[in-house]
Amino acid sequence: MLVRLLAIFVTAGLLAGCGVNNVPRLDEQVKASWSQVQNQYQRRADLIPNLVETVKGYAAHESETLEAVIAARAKATSMQLPENITQDPAAFAQFQENQAQLSSSLARLMVVVEQYPNLKADQQFLALQSQLEGTENRIAVARKDYIETVQAYNTELRTVPGRWIAAVLYPDAEVKPTFAASEPAQQAPAVKF
Repeated sequence: MLVRLLAIFVTAGLLAGCGVNNVPRLDEQVKASWSQVQNQYQRRADLIPNLVETVKGYAAHESETLEAVIAARAKATSMQLPENITQDPAAFAQFQENQAQLSSSLARLMVVVEQYPNLKADQQFLALQSQLEGTENRIAVARKDYIETVQAYNTELRTVPGRWIAAVLYPDAEVKPTFAASEPAQQAPAVKF
């Protein structure tokens, strides 16, 4: 009896040390990284109404740009994210597209702001702009961290012995999608003097 118990503990120790838990551990890291990406996008979405209201006071006749920002925010925040979005490439791509549209709308808003010197000097606007810039940096960092955790997870699923372990113990484990730059983001901006 003692020999059998000892054999079970030795076998369990060897299995734990050989990477049998890597797939679920890496999967949880991907989920945590994805949650951080969503957290930063939500932070940005929460800042936008204050920014729009501040700009609205100065640039009332720029309603088209302001409405585009509001519409893009609404679209980005109203998307019902499936719980397994990191395993659904179509939903992941739609989420990424909605966030890219919001980023584009915000960029157009910042161009409009350049036309209003009083707005650029407004302390509330400056504080909001600073927070938004910080949030954009946080989004970039969160996306980078997510990409790195997905890379580790996908590598584990595609290499030996992780591939074998996943096939036997975690047959539902699938390669996860990562972010890709949108087509407009890949184009160099035209600079004209």
